[in-house]
Amino acid sequence: MPSISHPSATSQGDTSPEVILGVDTHKDIHVAAVISVHGALLDSRSFPTTAEGYRRLLDWALTLGRVRQAGVEGTHSYGAALTRHLLGAGIDVIEVNQPDKAHRRRRGKTDAIDAEAAARAVLSGRATALAKAGDGHVERIRLFKLAKASATKSRTQAINQLKAILVGADPALRDSMTGLSNPKLIHRCAELDPGRTDTPTAAAAYTLRLLARRIIELTREVDDLNQRITDAVNAHTPELLQRYGVGPDTAAALLLAAGDNPHRLTSEASFAALCGVSPIEMSSGKTQRRRLNRGGDRQANSALYMIVIARLRWDLRTRAYVDRRIREGKTRREAIRCLKRYVARELYELIARIPQHADLPSTT
Repeated sequence: MPSISHPSATSQGDTSPEVILGVDTHKDIHVAAVISVHGALLDSRSFPTTAEGYRRLLDWALTLGRVRQAGVEGTHSYGAALTRHLLGAGIDVIEVNQPDKAHRRRRGKTDAIDAEAAARAVLSGRATALAKAGDGHVERIRLFKLAKASATKSRTQAINQLKAILVGADPALRDSMTGLSNPKLIHRCAELDPGRTDTPTAAAAYTLRLLARRIIELTREVDDLNQRITDAVNAHTPELLQRYGVGPDTAAALLLAAGDNPHRLTSEASFAALCGVSPIEMSSGKTQRRRLNRGGDRQANSALYMIVIARLRWDLRTRAYVDRRIREGKTRREAIRCLKRYVARELYELIARIPQHADLPSTT
């Protein structure tokens, strides 16, 4: 959706009282509420999820005061377009989770109440995470990865179906395919001539050819999307793919976690927490230890793990680091956790475009 030009909301009506906007997002309508900085509800209204609706929502909010912050539910789904519109108007958009269920049971559930709760979450400081912008190279990467994931899943399903058909196929057909590697098997099946499909054997040959050609086409899609993801990563952060163990998929996962506006992450520690690699204290009595963080973005966490495993296989410095930490009393799993934290620190400097420091393993 093309952005709609708006004067910066923070520059309008400097003498007006500051207010906070909250929005409960849906597919067809957004319900907005505005509260004062003292917590008083000023008004709430519904607006359609159209370009005109977004403009009317912002104009209405500005009549009630100076809007600097907006709490929005579903900034990655139903609220994505509204988020871009508000960011374009110079408003800080705060990502708000659904209201606490216990609080909802006490107050009831309406869209207006949820919108007011989103604004109050910003006012109280319960919601502080800035929303991703979703308007640059990282958004391109997200869309390409989305298409690649579905193509890869469909290809795997088609390969499994093809092999399952071969297991129960006529021996004359099955024996001609025995011992072939996957690429040769798929191309052999794609060249089958089933003729009339009036027998089970002919129907099996027809289905094998259909599945094989589907696999070949899906492979072309995956290869094309791999190249597009690589090009998008290079256009955004060309240094990222030059780091040891970082490939297009792992780089894409980390960029998606940070978003198009990585400055929303205040430090490399917040990026580590976002990726679920910040250590969690597990100390009690005489026990002093830290455990793995099982929160955060699990795809980014998996990407960091894959980078560490690649370095453990081929990088002598990484192997020496793990051996040293094990001699110090840590388990291999704890040593890998330390490495994931170090890699998050190293790559954050590239993602956030911070001047780089020496690449020395951390002893966190």
